[in-house]
Amino acid sequence: MKRIFLILIPIYSFAIALTSCQTNKPAKAIDVSTIDNLDVARYMGRWYEIARYDHRFEKGMTHITAEYSLMTNGKIKVVNSGIKNGKPKSITGKARFQTKESNGKLEVSFFSFFYSDYYILELDEDYHYAVIGSRSDEYLWILSRTPKPPQQIIDSLLTKIQARGYDTTNLYFVPQN
Repeated sequence: MKRIFLILIPIYSFAIALTSCQTNKPAKAIDVSTIDNLDVARYMGRWYEIARYDHRFEKGMTHITAEYSLMTNGKIKVVNSGIKNGKPKSITGKARFQTKESNGKLEVSFFSFFYSDYYILELDEDYHYAVIGSRSDEYLWILSRTPKPPQQIIDSLLTKIQARGYDTTNLYFVPQN
């Protein structure tokens, strides 16, 4: 009986610690609606990461690009490259549509079978600028076909992002020169 009690104390303490980390803060409402129709062939090619919510997997990286190309199995090859601590780094993954329609809801994987949302929230008609997010406000990227888009384009995208409910003060603008 004494052993069972000693085992239950750490488990109980752990459960209390977990529940005390939760907040009663209401979820922030954001608009994660995606584009209606994606011309996959036009989306392929190189995109420059202009801004992002910073995460541990990109922390300290600059000069980031994403290169998309169609694979014979219908998936999309994704090669993300950048500079970290003065050294080139890259990782290759794959993307696929979440549904049969080309509606901007994709998912991407860089680690075997673990997929994350890749929602194309905004895309200009010439496929020069895009905003990528997820079903929550955890991920956000601004992409461009050029490393230095005009400031008026960035300002326009920031306005659209804010209207969706995202906090643009959390964006990290990626050095590209």
